[in-house]
Amino acid sequence: MNEHISMRVNSARLSGIKGRTVRLPCKVLRLSDDIAIVEASDGGQVEIQRKNVDVTATYVEVIGSVVDASTIKAMATLPLDSEGELDMQLVNDVIELTFESRFDKLFPRYKETETSMPTH
Repeated sequence: MNEHISMRVNSARLSGIKGRTVRLPCKVLRLSDDIAIVEASDGGQVEIQRKNVDVTATYVEVIGSVVDASTIKAMATLPLDSEGELDMQLVNDVIELTFESRFDKLFPRYKETETSMPTH
């Protein structure tokens, strides 16, 4: 089952999971041709490599592979926009709760021994 996990993370959780697929709820700050700079739910900035991936909303969830502690290579984005602002503090609180051991059965995570995959 671990091969199908895509954990929801904030910027602080990117460290140590290079090569893994994650979901990053974020606010888009800047867009250029193939790069987006976003603010994660914990306030940290992350660079999104978005070649051939459209970003069509202010708030999105980036689904992608972790390149390093501050970069994700996007596979897709999902718009999270609603009528106005998204409560990013609440989003971050939920993300942090999913990392608590009491919720292990509800929110599978990468095992410690699996945290970094070799790059090909």
